[in-house]
Amino acid sequence: MTGFDVELRSVSVTREDPLTGEVREVARDVSLQVAAGSRVALVGPNGAGKTSLLLALVGATPFRGEIRVGPHQVVPKQLAALRKDVGFVFSDPSDQLFCSTVEEEVAFGPLARGWADADIHRAVDDALERVRLGHERTRAPSALSLGEQRRLALATALCCRPGLLLLDEPTASLDGRARKELLETLRQGDATLICASHDLDAVIDLEATVVVLGEGQVLGQGAAVDLLYDAQLLDRAGLEPPLRNLR
Repeated sequence: MTGFDVELRSVSVTREDPLTGEVREVARDVSLQVAAGSRVALVGPNGAGKTSLLLALVGATPFRGEIRVGPHQVVPKQLAALRKDVGFVFSDPSDQLFCSTVEEEVAFGPLARGWADADIHRAVDDALERVRLGHERTRAPSALSLGEQRRLALATALCCRPGLLLLDEPTASLDGRARKELLETLRQGDATLICASHDLDAVIDLEATVVVLGEGQVLGQGAAVDLLYDAQLLDRAGLEPPLRNLR
């Protein structure tokens, strides 16, 4: 499937603190346009609204405003169709891996969608090849390293050929090699990609357009080289600059 264009118009999201019950606005009046097939990174400190916006894109958290993902409006009556066309990779891969083997894990989505057996086999083979896990198809997901589990979680999303791929902190806790392999995979493919990340160096490697969030608002949007070395902007957002200096 080719990538979807995505549009958010004046989107605000509130979340309830599970410990205190306090309700606060974590994203406020956010408007974004994402071109089909592009890669976008939402960056900002904890509580800036990054994950909340990802959840809003699939209707998994209440919001005000309007969101469109390709042909789908994010409204209750369209959620079932929308979620078939969107892949979501959580920050902790163990939250979404539950099958006995790698192959069963990747095949689960297409099976649930009622695909023909031949189409499922082709899609599984392709997804495992893309994440370089074809040789691990009979292993238990729990036996994989964290980097391999992240790639497997990505394969479960890629196998369903989404028009939009959402990733929450995709490089968290990965060593250098695992991080590099994951980013190489993410740079390939036709799906539109939106990720939330604290890893500004990974955002540079991903060659993504950057959206800087702070206190639930968009503070800046543009090329990484322009925004991630803007000391005043980073200070306002509560972020440290990347380790590499591209200037």
